[in-house]
Amino acid sequence: MAKKRKSKSGGSGTANGNGDGTSAAVGKKPSIKDTQKQQPPPNNYDSSSSSSDDDSLVLEGTLIRNPDASDSSSDEDDGISSEEEEEVPMKKAKQSDGASKSKNNNNTMKQKKKKKKKQNEPETINVEFLFCDLHTKYFHGIKTLLHRNNIHVQHSSLLSDLIIENEMVGTVLSTDDTDVAASSDKKAVTNAAATQPYPTQDENVFGFASIINVSTNHTSKVIQQLKQICLKHCPTQYKSELTTVLSGQTARPAGFFFMERMVNVPLEITYILHEQLILDMDYAIQTADDEVERKSLDFGAFVRMAPCYKTNDNSGGGSIVYKYFDDEIFATNSEFSYSFKVPKQFKSEEGDDEEEDNMWCSVIVMTKTGHRSAMKELKKMIHG
Repeated sequence: MAKKRKSKSGGSGTANGNGDGTSAAVGKKPSIKDTQKQQPPPNNYDSSSSSSDDDSLVLEGTLIRNPDASDSSSDEDDGISSEEEEEVPMKKAKQSDGASKSKNNNNTMKQKKKKKKKQNEPETINVEFLFCDLHTKYFHGIKTLLHRNNIHVQHSSLLSDLIIENEMVGTVLSTDDTDVAASSDKKAVTNAAATQPYPTQDENVFGFASIINVSTNHTSKVIQQLKQICLKHCPTQYKSELTTVLSGQTARPAGFFFMERMVNVPLEITYILHEQLILDMDYAIQTADDEVERKSLDFGAFVRMAPCYKTNDNSGGGSIVYKYFDDEIFATNSEFSYSFKVPKQFKSEEGDDEEEDNMWCSVIVMTKTGHRSAMKELKKMIHG
């Protein structure tokens, strides 16, 4: 529109020679009037005719001025002024639109920056953990955690049943918040919901701990299989002692120490999980029905099959890295420990990642005194 306005004003200037069409058109007729004023009027001069001639001259001059041109010029002037009046608010509107867009862009950029900051910040979830007694409703949650330890893949279902049956000595770490459990372990919830009728909130198993008596459960296929695995991979210097511990002929019974949990469980909760297991054992001894039951619950040794990994070095050796940090504390307070690579037949068919292929099993044998010493060390490390 600016170019069009410039062409119109420029066109009127070039057509008149001085940029003003009105003054150029009138400038030709005043010369006739001037000549008439210089000559004296004739004798038969009529004032009426002179007035009419003067009027005709005025009209003629007006005609020479080209009323169309004047009208068009006025129209153009009006049009230009109207266009300018119309386009000025349009410009302002565009500017306001641009300003609003820039403001919106600035707001969106600020929002994006805020979102980026929020995404970089760690998310905090408030969870109320519950320490519950063993129950059949936790079967699938316990099985899922056992299945992550490759040594228990083939007998995870049977071992879950055995742990639940041993309700006197065992604790389950759970929560009532279904959403938290689903976000923390979607796989466990999905597998559980697909195969059982229990409510989803009953399966929120974040961890568990249990002690299974080797003597009273010597007929169990799971216990027999675990004994064979431990003795098969046991070094020669420890084999005699381990055979005695697993024989069931000791004065105080030995027990397999099972503990699995999610690796991101808070340290304080991990300690309480172990502490609850000790409270269960002490309470079971105090409330035993008879002397036989009391002796069966008074454990003198514990055998822990802890999941771990072995790091390789240039010399062909390597160091053991435990999946759970507390297993390292138990190992340092044990009578002896040894490790072996989990055979392929025990590995999960679903997992084929490098971490699972490199999984080892560390057999930790400790006395009751060593277990309590490890608990004191664990408490000091967490609470100071």
